[in-house]
Amino acid sequence: MDYKNAGVDIEAGYRSVELMKKHVKETMRPEVLGGLGGFAGAFDLSGIKKMDEPVLLSGTDGCGTKVKLAFIMDKHDTIGIDAVAMCVNDIVCSGGEPLFFLDYIACGKNYPEKIAAIVSGVAEGCKQSGCALVGGETAEHPGLMPEEEYDLAGFAVGVADKKEMINGENIRPSDVLIGIASSGVHSNGFSLVRKVFDMTKESLNTYYEELGKTLGEALIEPTRIYVKALKSIKDCGVKVKGVSHITGGGFYENIPRMLPKGARAVIEKGSYEVPAIFKLLAKKGEISEEMMYNTFNMGLGMVVAVESGDVEKTLEAIKAVGEQPYVVGHVEAGEKGVTLC
Repeated sequence: MDYKNAGVDIEAGYRSVELMKKHVKETMRPEVLGGLGGFAGAFDLSGIKKMDEPVLLSGTDGCGTKVKLAFIMDKHDTIGIDAVAMCVNDIVCSGGEPLFFLDYIACGKNYPEKIAAIVSGVAEGCKQSGCALVGGETAEHPGLMPEEEYDLAGFAVGVADKKEMINGENIRPSDVLIGIASSGVHSNGFSLVRKVFDMTKESLNTYYEELGKTLGEALIEPTRIYVKALKSIKDCGVKVKGVSHITGGGFYENIPRMLPKGARAVIEKGSYEVPAIFKLLAKKGEISEEMMYNTFNMGLGMVVAVESGDVEKTLEAIKAVGEQPYVVGHVEAGEKGVTLC
């Protein structure tokens, strides 16, 4: 009896590491010390000495049941982008710059090419957000999960100067809310998505005219990463007063998270076009409008609050990095929460 007979293939693990090295290398920053193979990822923090009061920020998340979609479609090179996005997008909500990322892949069986494909997506997410992939773990769990399945989670660390952190405390009535377009469903609400649509290859390969692509292509589209957009706003001199990453809980849960007591967000539903995938979901699943806005991002992956005089500069800064912004509402005095009109 040996470890391989028990279900864990050490040689497959070694091959996975070799296959992923080229992807990891593409994410390197000058601050990274060493490479893959050590017991810990090392990152030089000398650069933060330039900050008056450096504050480390962290975020951790997974991709939820969206991984089921990757299994069925046998497409594993984008789910890693989702894992990175869910972490770094949270960090920029506080005004931070993502520095480095670590992933954790638990699988029923280590198929090196599949693991390398997953990590290629993680590396792509890191490149999009400017952070380094400094380490990770692939754990084979025979008997705990089916051989063809895996779960993916990650952890990111960023930094911000304390005086430049975004906490929403200065948001006031008359401030303007600007939404940044999402790429689709992102990584939240897939338990409901999987109840609405048949999760079969045939169903996912079905082309929908209103989507302009197959259902599977629309659903697996990776989460948009907003690091460059927030940096662009900051670089143009705009003081962002609050940021909400629209994840699980949709508008109703996430937008109020950036508001101080006594401030209410008013979102105008007609201020932007809701993507076709959400209309299809609502129709096929007979889902109420309230539940849609309480579950999904409905086409806005991030909402920022700025003063009315900074709106034009903010819009131009977001467009400059290839993202689509919309003026979607404003802040008013009232009980903390959100009103859709």
